[in-house]
Amino acid sequence: MECTVSWTGATGARSGMGFLAETGSGHTLMMDGAPDAAKPENGGQNLAPRPMETVLAGTGGCTAYDVVLILKRGRHDVRGCSVKLSSERAETDPKVFTKIHMHFTVTGKGIPAAAVERAIAMSHDKYCSASIMLGKTAEIMTSFDLVEL
Repeated sequence: MECTVSWTGATGARSGMGFLAETGSGHTLMMDGAPDAAKPENGGQNLAPRPMETVLAGTGGCTAYDVVLILKRGRHDVRGCSVKLSSERAETDPKVFTKIHMHFTVTGKGIPAAAVERAIAMSHDKYCSASIMLGKTAEIMTSFDLVEL
């Protein structure tokens, strides 16, 4: 897996803390920092997600992917899956994630709650590299709602 991240302020007329990530799979992702009123030259322009927001979003994507795949492989009629992540970070540098709560909403027909619970557990215990890495510094909690169609 490869990714090249380039500072966009290095080539533009205006400075800032914007970055363009180009992934090995051929996709791009913009990231930016928060504006800094005290030192505008050190802040971003709030034009894109913060880098740590993309880490959190990537973790959500990783675990939701697992949950859907595990449910589909179990031949469950899954129609939708979303995960809302909320987090806390350390107050001092490095401001690692210290707590992450993931609330899943799984929609489908006839899916047993135990299957959803098992899929979430399997993702967090075995398959989701992102949440397993973040679990080294953060307490990760999960919950879910199951919506019957």
